[in-house]
Amino acid sequence: MLSSDEAADLIEAIAARQDRAAFADLFRHYAPRVKAFLMRGGSDAETAQEVAQEALILVWRKAASFDRTRASAATWIYAIARNKRIDFARRTGRPAIETEDWLTVFAPEAEDADKSVLAGETYTRVKELLGDLSADQMVVIRKAFFEDKTHTAIAEELKLPLGTVKSRIRLALGRLRQALEKDEE
Repeated sequence: MLSSDEAADLIEAIAARQDRAAFADLFRHYAPRVKAFLMRGGSDAETAQEVAQEALILVWRKAASFDRTRASAATWIYAIARNKRIDFARRTGRPAIETEDWLTVFAPEAEDADKSVLAGETYTRVKELLGDLSADQMVVIRKAFFEDKTHTAIAEELKLPLGTVKSRIRLALGRLRQALEKDEE
């Protein structure tokens, strides 16, 4: 079992030295977990295997862009896998990914029960908070985060000024962040 720091160290070794042993360790640990994550998201075993391999190859190629101060290694890897799954769905004309997938907890194995319970509570709370957003805010959040569209594409699709789209997203995220911080008090 790799700790978060150990996984980050491996990614940094890949970035710095193209360390094949570090990649092998990272791959051995994350490949089955990413595949399981993709299958929980609705992919069949064969597709999940293919997308997991593509995602981990991208981890090798983009290791230099990893920043442990911005995200944990697991979050970074699962975000790559999620994006690869979206790309695969678009390429193959598969049905769109469900909104719920964005809220999937990235860490596949909690190191202790408290973390697992907390992750479940956070998941449930974020779902509740999303339901409290205004219709205008929810539309832009859905398009930006669930449909993975750029702000410009959203503005064009909704026939809104770009500044309006950005403001709605910023306000919605601020509202979510504020509510979550209030919950922590």
